[in-house]
Amino acid sequence: MQDSIDQLNRRFGIAGRIRCTSAADGFTRLQVVNDAASAEISLYGGQLLDYRHRGDADNRLFVSRRAFFERGRAIKGGVPICWPWFGADPENLGRGMHGLARTREWSVEGAEEHDREHTVIELGLKEDRQGLAVWPFRFGLTLRIHVGPSLGLALTTHNRDTQGFFITQALHTYFAVDDIDQVRIDGLDGIDYLDKTLDFAQLRQNGPISISREVDRIYQGVSSDIMLADGSRHIRIAAEGATTAVVWNPWQTVARDMVDLDDGDYRRFVCIETANAADEVVHIEPDQRATLSASYSWLDSL
Repeated sequence: MQDSIDQLNRRFGIAGRIRCTSAADGFTRLQVVNDAASAEISLYGGQLLDYRHRGDADNRLFVSRRAFFERGRAIKGGVPICWPWFGADPENLGRGMHGLARTREWSVEGAEEHDREHTVIELGLKEDRQGLAVWPFRFGLTLRIHVGPSLGLALTTHNRDTQGFFITQALHTYFAVDDIDQVRIDGLDGIDYLDKTLDFAQLRQNGPISISREVDRIYQGVSSDIMLADGSRHIRIAAEGATTAVVWNPWQTVARDMVDLDDGDYRRFVCIETANAADEVVHIEPDQRATLSASYSWLDSL
């Protein structure tokens, strides 16, 4: 049974700093404010929806104005959690894209200020009857969100079952950009990737990535940080527990066919996802854990 809003605020609230609220869509949100940044997290999906530095007028993450905030549907934008599989159902059983975590209600497990500029929120998700019908393993999933001058997310899977299981997963981060024509992605030069737009043909990246058409690529063997430049804004993406990165922008035709995107939204975001996907499948033995994490640093002064 989920705690009420009042119970959550009594357990985890800090006046003016950490607060749980009920949004108009009926979902519980957790709002964080500290001296460096602010964030808003939906317990539905365990999904970070908003992150901004103090003084920012705009969200540094992209959330579609047409996103669904309905149970059973994924929220388009922010940082959806793809788990325990990334992409299509790996067993072809007719289950939905990107697993079950992004359409489940998570719980608040912890909330604390490390100092005036650093706040850590911990969310949790466990199997339930509905989830076991989709994925028949007992698990504990923990998401730690670090809100500060930089943003950090760490997703830990605990195998609570009596047998090992395999997962693929991703932090499906939507970065807001001012102008898709100015976007440049560095750090993947010379890396092989699978191109979904070409029936998963394997190609090699040559130089930086620019976005001028649909891009849907799984980069494999990534060992260095990725840098996203959008005009004067630069974002450094550092990953741990993964050697796979996904770069996605639907471009005009695909965006037009998505009911939860405005036609022009493809110009306002790019996804760079920290992932275990394609050949990078994670095996977790009983009572063992595996963590996937990413940190995002906005280097506006470069």
